Amino acid sequence: MTPLSRDRALEDFTGLVLLPEVNQSPDPQAVYDRLRKQWGEIAPVQLEPGIPAWLVMGYREIIQVARNDRLFSRSAANWRYFDTLQNPESTLAALMTPRDHAYYANGDEHRRLRAPLDDGLDALDEHRISRETQAICRELIATFADHGEADLVAEYAVLVPMLSVARWFGIGTDEGYRLTEAVLWAFSAGPQSQKGVEIIIEILTNLMQSHKDDPADDMTTSFLRHDDLRNDIEVAFSIILVIMAGYQATIAWIAQTLRLILTDPRFGSRLRGGRLGLDDALDEVLWRQSPAANMVGGYALADTEIAGQRIRKGDAVFLCYAAANTDPRVHSDDPWLAIGNRAHLSFGTGPHVCPAQRPSRIIARIGVETVLTRLHDLKLAVPADEITNLHSLWAVSPESLPVRFSGSA
Repeated sequence: MTPLSRDRALEDFTGLVLLPEVNQSPDPQAVYDRLRKQWGEIAPVQLEPGIPAWLVMGYREIIQVARNDRLFSRSAANWRYFDTLQNPESTLAALMTPRDHAYYANGDEHRRLRAPLDDGLDALDEHRISRETQAICRELIATFADHGEADLVAEYAVLVPMLSVARWFGIGTDEGYRLTEAVLWAFSAGPQSQKGVEIIIEILTNLMQSHKDDPADDMTTSFLRHDDLRNDIEVAFSIILVIMAGYQATIAWIAQTLRLILTDPRFGSRLRGGRLGLDDALDEVLWRQSPAANMVGGYALADTEIAGQRIRKGDAVFLCYAAANTDPRVHSDDPWLAIGNRAHLSFGTGPHVCPAQRPSRIIARIGVETVLTRLHDLKLAVPADEITNLHSLWAVSPESLPVRFSGSA
């Protein structure tokens, strides 16, 4: 392991890996293993060229950071590279620019802004989510069912989570498609990013006004009526948080699970009476190929240490759930031991743990199951080793998933 001098700052290290390239790698776990051997459980990396950060890979170390919001602020206003987020070409701005919602808050402010999310999600009717998600999945499949081939990422996985979650807020299908396109733009770099943000704001402004005029049994009305949201800006950003926080991760969860089932005989055989089923595949993806690979853990408010390495005030600390879930200190290499075990960190931990674990699992499970039950003789249209991952800082996910099938139900 390379010793880190206590007198060296992040900026002093050279030759650091780019985190999006790790996620794009055919085998991200192999990269994590190399980083562990070189640096230990926390490694210096680059978010973009010239923008360094710490990557925490240890299971216990992630818990240490995630549960200490007094030392690690979620607001990038405390980051030494905050000005980077003003660059329209930066890919970091979409998820790191501070907004008026719970993701970027700490302490009492976080608890105030988190309460409407918890209350709104707890009130969701899971049977209704299931019915609506099934209908969405069937409608999407119907658009390519007669073609005998499809890209299950671009034509399906990218759309299912957004159209499903949009229904929670009373957003219909047409606006759901428009919102999906706007979110994709918002996550990109360049002028399209700002255009995407503007369209999202337009959709949500009209949505809130319509619900003020005509309240409904959905999360928009719940947020508008909630005492802990003080104005329309907080309501709008709370809606954005729910829509966007798990968007890429749920896309990746669906796509990764479909890839696993189509390439791993242990799961493919289940369709022909094998031992492992859909829930096992969903769980294995969370353990072995965590869809939410990386998340901001915070920005150090003071000098500190993690796993013996010095973190300086203003350093960004990223939590690598994908690495922590395979931390050899807490998890075996035997994939069978993951079956039924849900102690992974793919939904995070601490005060900012994902509040939508149950509904997101419903969406992912139905998204995968509907494909498997409605498309006959489903198989990859290209060799498995030709499936490449997205170039993304946040998620590990197939860039495309071309398939062929003989017909549909």
